[in-house]
Amino acid sequence: MSTRNSSIGSPVVLVLVGILSVQLGAGVAKSLFDEVSPTTIVWLRLAASALVLVAVARPRLRDRSRADWLVVLGFGLSLGLMNWAIYQSFARIPLGLAVTIEFVGPLTLAVLGSRRARDLVWVGLAAIGVLLLGFERTDLDPAGVAFAVLAGAAWASYILLSAQTGSRWSGFDGLTVASVVAMLLLTPVTLTSYAAELTSSHVVLLGVLVGLLSSVIPYTCELVALRSIRPATFSVLMSLEPAAAALAGVVVLHELLTPVQLLAMACVVAASVGATRSRGGVLAEPVPD
Repeated sequence: MSTRNSSIGSPVVLVLVGILSVQLGAGVAKSLFDEVSPTTIVWLRLAASALVLVAVARPRLRDRSRADWLVVLGFGLSLGLMNWAIYQSFARIPLGLAVTIEFVGPLTLAVLGSRRARDLVWVGLAAIGVLLLGFERTDLDPAGVAFAVLAGAAWASYILLSAQTGSRWSGFDGLTVASVVAMLLLTPVTLTSYAAELTSSHVVLLGVLVGLLSSVIPYTCELVALRSIRPATFSVLMSLEPAAAALAGVVVLHELLTPVQLLAMACVVAASVGATRSRGGVLAEPVPD
């Protein structure tokens, strides 16, 4: 395989692996909400990923500039807020619909970042799928919708800050520090309000599994991918998220799909295929470490 083809294909594959993993983890997490609060599961997810990353990456913290720390702290904040808000939404509305509403954030980023009409075609097709899913039901819990919107805004920030973190912190150093920051943000409320929920070994083990599926695998894949792919293109690829979430809902939670949802998935899958075939959307050279 040529260097050029590798630089184009590898980021796409990494993003797709991350999408499948994070939604499978979301399905497992939601299956636990009858036993524990979403906040507890989010904290376990973040704690598991932080511990794994610290052990593997052993980030170099010395001789960092003020700008390096500001970027990684912002990345950690967006990471923690995105996880917490979307899990709060999962607890109130169906998995696929929550992710569909959340997608408004990265979709907006894609629209703002597009420079060619061809890119806008794929964004428009993805938007049709989002609208089909989002407006099928009118009895959604307003709080669930609001949390999904908040998660979408945090997701858009995550995309931009992840790219900046990857350019300033080599390897997985930035992601590791950001994961620790995100975990620490939720630690006080978790250990004071939900400490009793952490005494169940069953919950802890599944929480660790959620951390691996929803944090370690997808975030490392995306951080590497964002070094050689434009944020706008990355956002269009993430149009697969609603379809992947709905699929996880079927497999893990037995949330059945309707014909409208299947049509919506066809739209977002077509948009993602179009984005991956748009060679101009991927940088010729990766962003330097």
